[in-house]
Amino acid sequence: MRTGLPFDDVLAAAQAGAAWAFEVLYRDLSPAVTGYLRLHGAAEPDDLASETFLGVFTGLAGFRGDEDALRAWVFTIAHRRLVDDWRRRSRRPQVADDDGGLTGHVGGDVEDDAFAQLGAETVHRICALLPDDQRAVVLLRVLGDLTVEQVAQVMGRTAASAKALQRRGLRALRTELENSPERVGAVANPFAATRR
Repeated sequence: MRTGLPFDDVLAAAQAGAAWAFEVLYRDLSPAVTGYLRLHGAAEPDDLASETFLGVFTGLAGFRGDEDALRAWVFTIAHRRLVDDWRRRSRRPQVADDDGGLTGHVGGDVEDDAFAQLGAETVHRICALLPDDQRAVVLLRVLGDLTVEQVAQVMGRTAASAKALQRRGLRALRTELENSPERVGAVANPFAATRR
């Protein structure tokens, strides 16, 4: 755990209903879960993350496992909530926001805000190019920090299938980043050193 507290102690306290332990688990996992949902196109990623953690905290008393197993279980719940969200949205029409769909932090340094928005837009654009299954694997591996086996479990696939999806997804991202005009200047290509 990033807090430095022993995981077993935090888990036991959370399972006993201690509010501080719920908060520790939430603070440790929620940024990655929300990022996963946001980059996967959830309409309301913060709301979906809240639903995810409601499910986590409701079922936590029956959870058995270590920190890695908990992380995989949380992302399994998040992935299922995301699939449910996609199904709901496909059954009803979408309405565009008044501001063109751009949301984000307002205030502070205008230049920093602009670069942050451009960076977020670039990440969203590049991730949107991947097929859903490849995007899910890459985001679960990177944001969720899950092993290939855990990703396979979350997605209901074999480990070999998850590895193949990851390989194809990273290859597509590498190609896109190498050909992207945003890579010039401050936006470095993270795959440049790994090219074969």
